[in-house]
This record gives sequence, C-alpha cells and structure tokens, in this order.
Amino acid sequence: MNDVNAIHMENIWTQFGDNVIHENISFSLSKTEILGLVGASGSGKTTLMREMIGLQAPTKGRVMVMGQTLDYESGNISGQMLSQCGVLFQKGALFSSLNVFDNIAFPLREIGVKDFEWISHLVALKLAMVGLSAKDEMLMPAELSGGMIKRVALARALILEPALLFLDEPTSGLDPIASQGFVDLLCELHHDLGFTVVMVTHDLNVLNDLCSKVAVLAEKKLIAYGPLEVALKCSHTFARQFFHNKHAEKVFMNREHCFG
Repeated sequence: MNDVNAIHMENIWTQFGDNVIHENISFSLSKTEILGLVGASGSGKTTLMREMIGLQAPTKGRVMVMGQTLDYESGNISGQMLSQCGVLFQKGALFSSLNVFDNIAFPLREIGVKDFEWISHLVALKLAMVGLSAKDEMLMPAELSGGMIKRVALARALILEPALLFLDEPTSGLDPIASQGFVDLLCELHHDLGFTVVMVTHDLNVLNDLCSKVAVLAEKKLIAYGPLEVALKCSHTFARQFFHNKHAEKVFMNREHCFG
C-alpha cells in the first residue's frame, strides 16, 4: 500500500447470517481526496463506511486507515486512530438536550479536556469555520433550521481537527439553496484544511461538485471506482439508471467541481 493512502480496503466480505452484503471489495483512497459512495438502498454503503471507521468488522478482509490496520478482534480500535476521524451522521444527530455549544464541545469533553476557556475558544473557532457565530451557541437543536443543523454537526465533526471526515448523506433533507451552501462550505474547508472525505450520498450535485473519486456498489460488488468519468462510463444497469437520466444530464452538462 502506498503510504499516502488514507483508506485501504482489501478483499472485504461482509455477511450477516446467510445475507451477503459485500463480495471481495478492494480499493485505496489517497489522502486529501473526496470519495462519494453510491449505491441502491441496501447495497451496503453505510455498512462499508462503518467498517472504515472501526464501528463494525467485515467478515473477511483487511481495512487500513491512515496506514494502520484496524484490529477488530481485540475490540480495541486505537483511540489515536479514532481521534483522526470526524463523523457527520445522517440528519446531523445532534443531542436534543444539549445546546449548540455543548454539542460541539462534546468530543473535547469525551477525551478529557477540562479547560473551559480552551473549549470555548475551539468551539468559537469551529462555529466561525462553518459560517455561524457566537450568538448561535446557546440555541437548542429544535431552534435550528435544517441547514444550521448540518453546519453545527460539521463543526462538531471538525472539533478534533481530524485528518478523515466521514459524512452520511450530508445534504439529505436540505432545500437546493441550503444544499448548495453546504457543498460550497465543505469545498472551502477542504481547500483550507486538506482533510480526506468519505461520504455516502445520492446527491448528483455533490458528486459533480465535490468528489474526486466515486465508488459505485451494486449486486454486492464494487462495479466502478475512480473519477466520476469512470462511473459515467460504467455499463452496469444501476449505473446507467443512476448516472444517465434527464436530471443527471443537466447536472453533468457543465462539469465544475472542487478539484477542477
């Protein structure tokens, strides 16, 4: 494996009882790249991402993250490795009983940071990064718009300054304006901070505007992997239906993206 790879998955099989989810999936993702995971419902996109994070073990195969092989059998995925990962869950998954400040500060407190002034400084810094301000700190999740929830969740994912960012459907539930605003924000932060991103998405605009690599899952296998152009040329039925329809043609007509 090349030492610049952030993720390396080798001969991954995933099975629950008699139900096989993945068959012999292998790929490598270089540092600073943005990967979009695409597939039909039930194709195992989120499961594959959970295996990269260390939340779930594959049935067979090897997963390496930032050059470190994940040892699932020991039940002790390195805290140092996990601290390199930030996760934005689907719908944000903010703690409903905590305000914005405490939601963002939560990972810091979990690793034992007790200096309130330092926590306050870092929370304010991350809020500014995602386009929010100090006046938003005391708001509760129920008081936030969908776009603000995503931004707060992103600030929380970035609070430990991870080298790897995992996003599960980051634009789902957002209107087109909020969705484009989130895409523009992530592109800007990626340019400034240089983290690696793995995201599950069905959003064609996200794939077009952000992703340097696309992984397409279908029928338990990785049917396409590489730049978007590779996925567009894939002849598999799912790929044709997903990437070649009237909406997709409009999106891909003028290719402009974060890496272009």
